[in-house]
Amino acid sequence: MSHIGRTAAPGKRALRQELLAARDRLTADDVREAGEALARRALELPELAEARTVAAYVSVGTEPGTLALLDALRARGVRVLLPALLPDNDLDWGAYAGEGSLARVRHGGRMALFEPAGQRLGPDAVAAADVVLLPGLAADGRGMRLGRGGGSYDRVLARLKRAKARPALVVLLYDREVVGHVPAEPHDRPVQAVVTPSGVRRLA
Repeated sequence: MSHIGRTAAPGKRALRQELLAARDRLTADDVREAGEALARRALELPELAEARTVAAYVSVGTEPGTLALLDALRARGVRVLLPALLPDNDLDWGAYAGEGSLARVRHGGRMALFEPAGQRLGPDAVAAADVVLLPGLAADGRGMRLGRGGGSYDRVLARLKRAKARPALVVLLYDREVVGHVPAEPHDRPVQAVVTPSGVRRLA
């Protein structure tokens, strides 16, 4: 079994619990307003302005909303790839063709995800992306990202490295989730920027 993302590091676990608890206190209006602001800010990124293919994701629950951003990118003529979770926690990819092209999929007892309903392009399709938009719970000034702990995006980043692909890596967060320090492990790969509802922050 891969060790990637399967950490029991107490620092990561405690920070993850704290941030998830804060998200649980958000209202539907909070999430919607943050998503609209996030889309406006993200669209200011030069990397997205120049991108032909963007790998993104559909937000669920109290994650910062992404649908407004996905639709704006698609309206620009950008090819948007969305993930579909595989049984081993790796990600396959499919093209986004509007909200009607999404299927609600429940994986075991976990939260239902919205995944592309069309043709699957394979896990390696992400290597064609000019920008990869990553979910997360926090990031620090070094660009280290805290995910939910499932390891799916650690696999994506490892795949990009093996393919020698160098897309811009951007994490989408709430303002308070840019923190002083995220515990990091040797396999963790930094992102270049974080987008929050209040703006874009370039990271070291």
